[in-house]
Amino acid sequence: MSAGDHSFRPILATMVGIALFSAMDAVMKSASIAIGAYSAYLLRCAMGFALIAPIWKLGGGQMPKRSVLRIHLIRGVVVAFMGWTFFAALVRLPLAEAIAISFIAPLVALFLAALLLGEKIKPRAIIASFLGLGGVIIIVAGRIGREALTHEAGIGLALVGLSALLYAWNLVLQRQQALVASPTEVSTFQNGIACLTLLAGAPFLLVWPSGVVWLELGAGAMLAVGAALFLTWGYARAEAQKLVPIEYTGFLWASLFGWLYFGEGVSIATVAGAALIVVGCWIATRRKRPEQSAL
Repeated sequence: MSAGDHSFRPILATMVGIALFSAMDAVMKSASIAIGAYSAYLLRCAMGFALIAPIWKLGGGQMPKRSVLRIHLIRGVVVAFMGWTFFAALVRLPLAEAIAISFIAPLVALFLAALLLGEKIKPRAIIASFLGLGGVIIIVAGRIGREALTHEAGIGLALVGLSALLYAWNLVLQRQQALVASPTEVSTFQNGIACLTLLAGAPFLLVWPSGVVWLELGAGAMLAVGAALFLTWGYARAEAQKLVPIEYTGFLWASLFGWLYFGEGVSIATVAGAALIVVGCWIATRRKRPEQSAL
């Protein structure tokens, strides 16, 4: 195992990436409410591509070989539908709750990593994932206990569930990409391919924004590019099962941004669930000292 695998830096990079993505979710929720999830996500991907493509090209970027391009294409299509369904869910659900429900993705991704990447699932990773999932169950149960589900909320739950399954696949593809491409290349092709995929529906679904929505979309694009760079760097230096539980910290950021941006409160169930999630993250990332391992 390389020295980089023992470093805290990949964990820190992943934490920063998740924080940036959570901030992006907040501004994108506002933009999606204004012009619809499809239009907001399509234009954000276009802006993201315009931001990162010149940096990738000026840094010596070249067209990848066919095997690498195949991974880019698969992830770009997956991300297109993953993002669209997730932002459509955000229009119908509070930010923190949507993030919480999506945490089924890291649990699924651990087993996908074993199936597709040949990684060995360690008991610590399994325990951490179930703790995180337990926290999500507490949060969702708390919400259902407080109020009856409306039709729109039901659609939102179905959409975030579908997005979570796609996100699990995305996490594994992210690990594969990180091993064969630079962060700028990954971000360039992810935004570009997702944008091209979504363009097919533009004649029927695109709504042109105005005013402050443009600022929100621009901020969303910059946050998304920054998050992708941090996450790709981290996933290139640590196993997916080590970093996937860090995804749970996104709930804490979502709670903060949901409160600041939309005035969404945090219930006791939310706090209890978040505590379980944090414990799961700590268990997954805690490592014994070398002398303990040797003993």
